[in-house]
Amino acid sequence: MNPRADRADTLRRAGEAAAAAFPPLMAEAERIAATVAQGVHGRRRAGIGETFWEYRHHRPEDGAAAIDWRMSARTQHLFVRENEWEAANTVWLWRDGSASMQFSSSRNLPTKQDRAAVCLIAIAALLTRGGERVAVLGESLAPRAGQIGLERVSRRLALGEGGMLSVESPRMARHGVAVLASDFLDPPETWAARLARFAPLEAKGVLLRVVDPMEEDFPYTGRTRFEAPDGTDALLFGRAQEARKAYRKRWAAHGAALAALARRTGWTLLTHRTDRSPAQTVLAMHQALSGRV
Repeated sequence: MNPRADRADTLRRAGEAAAAAFPPLMAEAERIAATVAQGVHGRRRAGIGETFWEYRHHRPEDGAAAIDWRMSARTQHLFVRENEWEAANTVWLWRDGSASMQFSSSRNLPTKQDRAAVCLIAIAALLTRGGERVAVLGESLAPRAGQIGLERVSRRLALGEGGMLSVESPRMARHGVAVLASDFLDPPETWAARLARFAPLEAKGVLLRVVDPMEEDFPYTGRTRFEAPDGTDALLFGRAQEARKAYRKRWAAHGAALAALARRTGWTLLTHRTDRSPAQTVLAMHQALSGRV
């Protein structure tokens, strides 16, 4: 028995299993993008623009080719010369990978994570068709346009970690636009602190709130046990229907607080239920972004 060969085989099988969902998600996103594209008009641009915008510190994902050596030679730091179109017309996408995003109340419904990925891949397809550049916040290399950019972003949205550090310490160009897809179940105060990290970058965009219908409707009756997504806590109701009114009231208050946060900070909040077609949500995202990129 060869331990190294066994480990390689185990990792290969795990990798194949992890990637199995990618082709179906990509196919669904492409179908949605094609449907939405019939009702919108892309804005193609020739080239990436030559108007100087600003210098910024070089990041590892930029690569050596992006370094402005003349500017860097004047200091002890490496700098990248950013052009206006490059800075203002990049859309950074992020799909929450938290445990709660793995929830689906029915075998006939996708998980919130998969639906978020589909919506973001679809909007990425529309943006790249219009000449925009896309990247995944916290996971992508340099933003790219065209088919190469779409393929790289799609794979990361489908299979990437989606860590919260990406929004707690965002690394993106100033004046960029972001789309953050999550269930936003954390307290609004927590999300307010996270969005505040985007303010120094003058970056705003869309908050895509993805929810399961049972989370919103709370149709449970009788003896029902609710478990935390990470399995650390549980709550048992003898008659779940008796908690329905209080639950719905709190759910509505949470949604209202998120909407108020979005208005206050200049973001656009969209809510999507996984039992509904994503096409209208993708169209709404495109319309919200059209005034920003």
